[in-house]
Amino acid sequence: MSEIIHLYHTNDLHSHFENWPRIDKFLKERRQLHQETGEEAIILDIGDHVDRWHPYTEGTLGKGNIELLNEAGYQYVTIGNNEGITLPHDALDSLYDHARFKVLAANIYYGDNERPEWALPYWIHTTAKGTKIAMIGLTAFFQKFYSAMGWEITEPFMELKAQLERVKTEAGVIIILSHLGIHDDERMARDFPEIDIILGAHTHHILHQGKLINDTLLCGAGKYGFFVGQVEMTVNQKKKISQKRAILYDTNDFWELENERTWIEEIYQAGGETLKQVAVDLPMALDNDWFKRSPLTEILGEALREWSQADCSFLNAGLLLEGLPKGPVTKGDIHRICPHPINPCIVEVDGNELKEILMQSRNEEWPHIQVKGFGFRGKIMGVMHYDQIEFNEMENGIVKGILIKGEKLQADKSYKLAIPDMFTFGHFFPSIHRSNRKEYLLPEFLRDILLWKLKKIYTNP
Repeated sequence: MSEIIHLYHTNDLHSHFENWPRIDKFLKERRQLHQETGEEAIILDIGDHVDRWHPYTEGTLGKGNIELLNEAGYQYVTIGNNEGITLPHDALDSLYDHARFKVLAANIYYGDNERPEWALPYWIHTTAKGTKIAMIGLTAFFQKFYSAMGWEITEPFMELKAQLERVKTEAGVIIILSHLGIHDDERMARDFPEIDIILGAHTHHILHQGKLINDTLLCGAGKYGFFVGQVEMTVNQKKKISQKRAILYDTNDFWELENERTWIEEIYQAGGETLKQVAVDLPMALDNDWFKRSPLTEILGEALREWSQADCSFLNAGLLLEGLPKGPVTKGDIHRICPHPINPCIVEVDGNELKEILMQSRNEEWPHIQVKGFGFRGKIMGVMHYDQIEFNEMENGIVKGILIKGEKLQADKSYKLAIPDMFTFGHFFPSIHRSNRKEYLLPEFLRDILLWKLKKIYTNP
């Protein structure tokens, strides 16, 4: 007899809980429906459920997210880069202590090449009618970041090949929980035709009916809980898939729940006592402005340079969403004005490279550019703030010289430049992106070094 099996999947929620009550209700209703009709339902999350921009996640270091997944009845998850490299080592190592689901992450290890107890390379799920489904989890290959956090991450495709060898004789169906991105998923489908379904994430791609490459079905449900994905597959007497189809449900089409808005507000306020602690008492207000020099941006720029022990630094004013008022400032206040999971980074450059980077940073269009991704959780770039960097300009605005720590920039001298790590990604600064002389300072975020500097300035010895 044939069997119908349903996979429900979410990905890249990034702690955007606005749609979570509807998702929770939908999944519970669907599971009940399939139980009544004698069909199997499996509920999975494909990573980046955790994101420390939200005070609930920040205050619980992600454990609150795990409780939400528990309550919604998830059975299998993999980790994304937000779970993997934005939490301190011990916080990730204990994140799933109370999980009532299995964590599938084949390519993460301790530094001694031992697997964490909480990370299974794969799992064979056996349905009520005896179909064996192998599920393998893979996460993005951010090697430098994982190493800096005390983890080792293996190349996903090498790990996948090894795990497929183990499972292909044990199961009739093979599913990958892939937090690698759409391009790697497409490559995976071409290189490993034995894979039946790839549940994708990381690049926030939306595949309304899935995408078929050879006979592998690729799926993706976007981001922020805007969609819930479903794969319906029919398994024949040989316990192999005979039919499969993918659909997405738009959570905006779900009925708004009675107490939904109250719940969303309450969870925003439920960050825990940690964020309520007074961190520093300011004798004066510290303003911030996205379009001109301002005191708080100057403090952050100086903190970035000092913390990194660099020669100079620059950053964009849009990293600070607001200023700080006079009086007691809590950890929650610091989190609110600087919510990004962005770390300090040191780049070693020679004088010619530094000059090129600094001239690129003066792009007049940048302050108004809207930035999405790269860890940035603000709105616009804002003006650049420079610390220990001065431009000597002529009346027409042409730069005739650059000073580093008060001395003329020397073409053949080596400099340490401190920047937010977002500038090492994408196309902000091509020479920085290409450089192999970068050091990421983890686990501290920019907000941590801002608080360190404020305490240093305003706390009596």
